[in-house]
Amino acid sequence: MRNLFKLQSQDIAIDLGTANTLVYLRDQGIVLNEPSVVALETSDGVTKVRAVGADAKMMMGKTPANIKVIRPLKDGVIADLDVAEQMIKHFIRKVHDRKAGLLRRFDIAVCIPSGSTNVQKRAIRDAASNAGGSRIYFIEEPMAAAIGAGIAVTEPVGSMVVDIGGGTTEVAILSLQGLAYSTSGRMGGDKIDDAIASHIRRKHNLAIGESTAERIKHQMASAVSPIDRGQTMHIKGRDLVRGMPRKIIVTETEIADAIAEPVGQITESVRNALENSAPELAADIVDQGIILTGGGALLGRIDDHISDETGLAVTIAEDPLTCVANGAGRAFEDKDYNGVLIPA
Repeated sequence: MRNLFKLQSQDIAIDLGTANTLVYLRDQGIVLNEPSVVALETSDGVTKVRAVGADAKMMMGKTPANIKVIRPLKDGVIADLDVAEQMIKHFIRKVHDRKAGLLRRFDIAVCIPSGSTNVQKRAIRDAASNAGGSRIYFIEEPMAAAIGAGIAVTEPVGSMVVDIGGGTTEVAILSLQGLAYSTSGRMGGDKIDDAIASHIRRKHNLAIGESTAERIKHQMASAVSPIDRGQTMHIKGRDLVRGMPRKIIVTETEIADAIAEPVGQITESVRNALENSAPELAADIVDQGIILTGGGALLGRIDDHISDETGLAVTIAEDPLTCVANGAGRAFEDKDYNGVLIPA
């Protein structure tokens, strides 16, 4: 019977991110990539899930009083266990065939920040277990990112990975399937969004929503300020003085200046890791360079900025958004990487 279950196994790896959740299905690759957002509707005192993922994100900032859109993860960890569990269940049901669900026994590998506390790990384990997993494993995000980026983590060679996510930035130096040094800081894409919104509020007296700040980041934010004004963009929001809707023009230069602080924090964490690295590992990193993964790696010229600050070659992974999920999935499939999976 055990062999029958194994044949029908649908083991999954989950990159449970602050901004997006990715699900990797054994032998199939990434089968789901949706925002980590849940819409809750309250009716007659009863609250239920109205929408999850992309459908819920479309509602952000546009809901009536009885619907609340929330992100169950904050700074890379679960902030609302019940809602996170509902979200994970929804994504697993979406991935798995419901009709055959009772016949399947699947393991779940969940990617976690390298600095997760026991309380945070327990919350993630409980959410994954209640969502249907038979055995739960953890894999540290920097290790998963390195595997997904194609770094030979099993070799006695030092490698450096910087995984810039929505809520956290993971900086790690890896060798022989282990983390020789790692740090997890609460700065990432969300802090950059906040910096953009705060700047526009302060300079232009205009309030903008999360979605608008995120769109500015994707379309014109750069870690390196252009020599001239750079490109411009029309944005809309609510005038804080008159209370009326208003449209303004922002420039690439002012947005680069607005995000200088969170970008500087990311760079500082990279410098700290290099200063704490063993001499032999540091020598390897000079040869190997630094690999950037995560959605934050797509920020304009972030590789040039880190390279200028460290004097090292910086390379953006081929598909930075999916490195962590792909790496966790490969750890399931390839026995050479099984050692990086930690039983929960």
